[in-house]
Amino acid sequence: MIPSDHVEPRPSLPAHFYNRDAALVARELLGAELRFSSAHGVISGVIVETEAYLGPHDPACHATAGRTARTWHLFGPPGTAYVYFVYGMHWCVNAVTREDGFGSAVLIRAVQPLRGIETMRERRPKARRDADLCNGPAKLCAAYGISRAQDGVSLVNSALRIVERESVPDEHVIVGPRVGISKAVDWPLRFRAVEIGAVP
Repeated sequence: MIPSDHVEPRPSLPAHFYNRDAALVARELLGAELRFSSAHGVISGVIVETEAYLGPHDPACHATAGRTARTWHLFGPPGTAYVYFVYGMHWCVNAVTREDGFGSAVLIRAVQPLRGIETMRERRPKARRDADLCNGPAKLCAAYGISRAQDGVSLVNSALRIVERESVPDEHVIVGPRVGISKAVDWPLRFRAVEIGAVP
């Protein structure tokens, strides 16, 4: 087992990776590693669930409201973090896709904890199992310590990055409708990895 403070030199996914349709990016983010380095050390996990929000033509996407103070970074360049507040209490983190000014993104819904698990447990004391630490978009932001301070940072070269790992084969991916929304609820834009196995 690799010690929790060990950090191997894996490269970030490049900006051009995100400069594509959100659904394609959402599928290919499965198996990548969401990593956050802070004064508390490195926290990371393997991305196992995502949702795509396609842009202004997607009724469930925040881009339908236009570029506001809240959605400003949703319209940023590909590979930008879009972090927003929901229900007056939770943060959610997204990876912006397509070209600068378009307004599409991928919501990171869940990760499989990999490093910094003790810190995650301290921040999510009500989680009964480690599997419950980051099995939801608000839960993972709480466990990681992600907040408005990360809104607009680059996922390529900031303290909050998405780095390369092994891809997830199609037979281990379930595609279905998005959850927690009231519009375009039947669009098959939620991607879940059902088998990651032991992550090295």
